[in-house]
Amino acid sequence: MWRRCAKCGHIFTDGYFTEQALAVLFSRTLAHQQVGHDFEAQRYVSGRIVGRVTTFAPEIGAWLDVGFGNASLLLTAAEWGYRAVGADLRAASVAALAALEVEAHCVDVTRLDHDGRYSVISMADVLEHMPYPKEALIAARRLLRSNGVLFASMPNSDASAWKLLTAQNQNPYWGEIEHYHNFGRGRLYSLLEEFGFQPVSFAISERYRLCMEVIAKRVGP
Repeated sequence: MWRRCAKCGHIFTDGYFTEQALAVLFSRTLAHQQVGHDFEAQRYVSGRIVGRVTTFAPEIGAWLDVGFGNASLLLTAAEWGYRAVGADLRAASVAALAALEVEAHCVDVTRLDHDGRYSVISMADVLEHMPYPKEALIAARRLLRSNGVLFASMPNSDASAWKLLTAQNQNPYWGEIEHYHNFGRGRLYSLLEEFGFQPVSFAISERYRLCMEVIAKRVGP
């Protein structure tokens, strides 16, 4: 069941999956989530993202992709010269990425011990899947180097298209069982700023329906 915060308007689920239920969910990988899926076509989409992110990145350093899915974004970042690192909870996906000689970790990002290593961290369609996204942002800030960049994408519940499809009873995200949150642009920006990030770029995503893409820089010490 979906709930709405009376104070900020944020939409979230009433309850979360147990560890046992999550194990079942992560035991399978949908076709579009498999490493290398539709890579040649996805490479062009990912290339446009990497190009925008690089405009704000402090250097062509290490790039961590959290929940890398088909790995298109991470593998494309490597073409720019980034040192690619992936983190995902699906063991099969981690093994498939490692088989391509890319550093890969089967671990929750909050438990990754790489403080200050990364120039870029991407969380493409990830935060809405996390029960406690604030913890992920705290981890991202810790893992990024000074002036490092966070790339985040997710459905935008503030979008006019979201509201139109909801009114037509055709919005696919109300029935998405793996999502715990529906972020609007305003709520996402305030959350980023609360945890030490300054949004610097906004775009409409080409990856999935109704989604937004935000680039934010790590600020402060």
